[in-house]
Amino acid sequence: MTRRTNARWGILAMLFIATTINYADRATMSMAGKDMSAALGLSSVQMGYVLSAFAWSYVLAQLPMGTMLDKYGSRRVYFWGLLLWSLFTVLQGTVGFLTGGAAVFMLFALRLAVGAAEAPCFPGNARLTSAWFPKQERGFASAIFNSSQYFATAAFAPLMGAIVHTFGWQAVFYIIGGLGIVLAAIWGKVIFPPRLHPRANQAELDYIREGGALVDLDYVQSEAKPKQVDTMKCVKELLSSRMLLGVYSFQFCINILTYFFLTWFPIYLVKERGMSILKAGFVASMPALCGFAGAILGGYISDMLLKRGYSLTFARKAPVVVGMFLAMSMLACEYVESDALVVFFMSLSFFGKGIGSLGWAIVSDTSPKEAGGISGGLFNTFGNCAGIVTPIVIGYLVQASGGSFASALVFVGLSAAVALFMMLFVVGRIERVELKNALIAQPAR
Repeated sequence: MTRRTNARWGILAMLFIATTINYADRATMSMAGKDMSAALGLSSVQMGYVLSAFAWSYVLAQLPMGTMLDKYGSRRVYFWGLLLWSLFTVLQGTVGFLTGGAAVFMLFALRLAVGAAEAPCFPGNARLTSAWFPKQERGFASAIFNSSQYFATAAFAPLMGAIVHTFGWQAVFYIIGGLGIVLAAIWGKVIFPPRLHPRANQAELDYIREGGALVDLDYVQSEAKPKQVDTMKCVKELLSSRMLLGVYSFQFCINILTYFFLTWFPIYLVKERGMSILKAGFVASMPALCGFAGAILGGYISDMLLKRGYSLTFARKAPVVVGMFLAMSMLACEYVESDALVVFFMSLSFFGKGIGSLGWAIVSDTSPKEAGGISGGLFNTFGNCAGIVTPIVIGYLVQASGGSFASALVFVGLSAAVALFMMLFVVGRIERVELKNALIAQPAR
């Protein structure tokens, strides 16, 4: 009997690395924020708008990029996204050569460009996970690439803090963007659809197909290639599903926590807690490490429950319930004075958020096989509207309270409660959606 290969884990490792770079690029602005805002003369509200600029274009590009992923395949679209977002990150460092309104305009425009270029990342991850992983491994696989958002902060926040402290805020954009350009050069040599991967044998293909993997998703030569869909009719069908609408809304709420940590958290540590930018970089890595551990644990527990015979619905929802209760512990920060206790509760909150971050696994489980990119793009559109709302709302809350973050922490902590409500009372049974009206009739051969 031929021994089964494990090429899928190499694919997952590359997704983890690419998504880590993706989140490191997003976080560059928050680490450079204090020095940059001083150099460019930005107020808290102006900084909030600049921090949210990424999410504006990121959200608007989700459906177009999801459609492109379904049409041209994950390998090609993802490569161009990776290359372009890295180039735009490098260019942000050049804003320091400008002054006044020109600098602010260029910074805002480049953040918009980065957001649009990063749009294929997570829908592409979900499509590749659907193609490469059987159902009983999909929760863990999705947790691995999703955990990169925490790993990026844990690994890069101290590094970026040191770069800003030593070389100035411009250098962080040059270095992190340069890493992405190098990774783009590697991407095309290691990412393939299952049937075309040079190191995947038939035994592995049979194993993942029998477990529900969509092995023909990007295999254009196959007669089993998914049918084309009408994008707008597909969106209408997806939004008419109470289950998917609940999952999309859940992601919006949980991403409020994500974008607080990505944008305002280091600034909170510096302005409210009086830490140096160097210390803030190291402190910001602690909740991120806890989020990373929580994400891995949540995916592992979900798949373990599935293997032990529990339903897909219970296996995906159980870690979410536990995680969201822990995420609400952030509210305790309003009642403690010690920096150590603040870091503890922030870390506990992010640990819980990590455990409950199973949205992408659920998307892989539920998306129509013909429209994984569109469904993933729609899911990410909802989720990253939080990236627009959160930085701006927090900016106004901080300004209205005279620089205090108390009301901002309440806003972020209560979002976990709403996320819990969505998963428990709106989503219902988790199962794959089948399109009825959005498929485009194929011409007779």
